[in-house]
Amino acid sequence: MTFLVIIIILALIFDYINGFHDAANSIATIVSTKVLTPFQAVLWAALFNFAAFFISKYLIGEFKIGNTIANSVNKDFITLEVIFSGLIGAIAWNLLTWWFGIPSSSSHTLIGGFMGAAIAHAGALSKHGHSVINYTKVIPTFLFIFLAPIIGMVIGYIITISIINICRHANPYRADKWFRKLQLISSALFSLGHGGNDAQKVMGIIGAAFIYYQHQSGHNLTFKQFVDHNTWVPLASFTCIALGTLSGGWKIVKTMGTRITKVTPLEGVSAETAGAITLFISEKLGIPVSTTHTIAGSIMGVGATKRLSAVRWGITINLLWAWILTIPVSAIFSAIVYGVLMIFRH
Repeated sequence: MTFLVIIIILALIFDYINGFHDAANSIATIVSTKVLTPFQAVLWAALFNFAAFFISKYLIGEFKIGNTIANSVNKDFITLEVIFSGLIGAIAWNLLTWWFGIPSSSSHTLIGGFMGAAIAHAGALSKHGHSVINYTKVIPTFLFIFLAPIIGMVIGYIITISIINICRHANPYRADKWFRKLQLISSALFSLGHGGNDAQKVMGIIGAAFIYYQHQSGHNLTFKQFVDHNTWVPLASFTCIALGTLSGGWKIVKTMGTRITKVTPLEGVSAETAGAITLFISEKLGIPVSTTHTIAGSIMGVGATKRLSAVRWGITINLLWAWILTIPVSAIFSAIVYGVLMIFRH
């Protein structure tokens, strides 16, 4: 029981780190356009991160992304040691990328860590020939590493072109004033998407630990039953991500808000709205995506409406490398942690 409590605390710490690591995603454009001060922006984002709990529970009616994470590894290869190692590896990579200001994906860090520790525990295949990884859950997640930014980019491009055409005869000063106000709505929508997507990932990890622990006691639980009987878990998860957002992530704000492309209030509205739409689609499908990838793709799509050279593709390629490396590096970190842990456990 003590080890389970340690895992829950670690998962909520990861959730908090996820909040300040990804705070930049929802506030970068609103800060770079000076619509809100950095402190006002994180307060605004944190409020809607938490409000996402009510959207997921009462509007969507289930926590599909949490279920995907909980079932991304075959249950035969899940142990408390595996989950603990996955969390330590994920936290290490998240802190490392945050320190260097690299907007990597907390989602893929967590999935990579979980899978790496499970593979270290079991090897690639079990004696029954069952794979350690539940590919029906993991393959869509892997594909969305590339699809989420592309979807965000396309939607961002379409929204920007549409707005420019609709407002082409508008007074520039009045239009700018309106778009500054609209950015409050678009950033709130993106923060709802961020909270709904990312808080559920931690719920999935806690759920996997709970389900394993109950199974050891002779009780079989589904993820839905776990959530229904433990409402405090989603509440704690959404609270921790909101608190993390409140503490901010200024290093990454600089990268996201200014280094990919210069962003005006109109473009901020387009990018955040495109990112929010992409996140809502992924939550509906139950596919955990990276809010970082999504908003970066949306900002690129917006920048490309001016001219392709407006997007700083050198920075973008560096981000892409960070995204691709996140799952394997997190997996290796967690596999090493698992190996060390098992030496001490024995």
